[in-house]
Amino acid sequence: MILKLYNGNPNVRDVRRVADMLRNGGVAILPTDTLYCFACSMESKRAAESIAQLKGFKLKQAKYSMLCASLSQASEYYRSVDRDTFALLKQCLPGPFTFIMEAAGSVPRNFQNANHTIGIRVPENDITRAVIEEVGTPLICTSVRPLGEEDEPENYTDPELIHDRFGTRVDVVVDGGVADIEASTVIDCSDGIELVRQGKGWVEL
Repeated sequence: MILKLYNGNPNVRDVRRVADMLRNGGVAILPTDTLYCFACSMESKRAAESIAQLKGFKLKQAKYSMLCASLSQASEYYRSVDRDTFALLKQCLPGPFTFIMEAAGSVPRNFQNANHTIGIRVPENDITRAVIEEVGTPLICTSVRPLGEEDEPENYTDPELIHDRFGTRVDVVVDGGVADIEASTVIDCSDGIELVRQGKGWVEL
């Protein structure tokens, strides 16, 4: 199923439909402020395994990020940070950044990386943030590009083409318009502050 929603004014009834699917263990493809992503509830191991299969890796090898509706919500899932790190998070979020943080105990072990970290995202996208707020907990996510594939960018930025490829393997594709081809900027804050990947987001460290 493909469902059209408008950034800036997402239909409340449709947001609830997507949230209900996710709460019931479904897998959605959602827009962000960068690439489209696979997403599921952090409480559904089965849905996370389905996403791993779609990406072409085993669940234990997965490097998922956590999609949050706000920095306030995100702060419940990473360990306390110093003033400079918090100021950086506040400056950049919502926005096209992924922050690698030391995972708090509230993050299920299945979704923590080997060094007990988790990627945190608060996308500047009203559709996805509304879905997360309706679900009531963060979502686990990873980009829709399968592991090792180098395909035409539009295959992963155009929701119609994404639906053609994955529509029968997920519960819903949320069409929020054509996505950006550039990935998020990744900053590791688990031990100091280090730029890992320069993407769409820009900030002076």
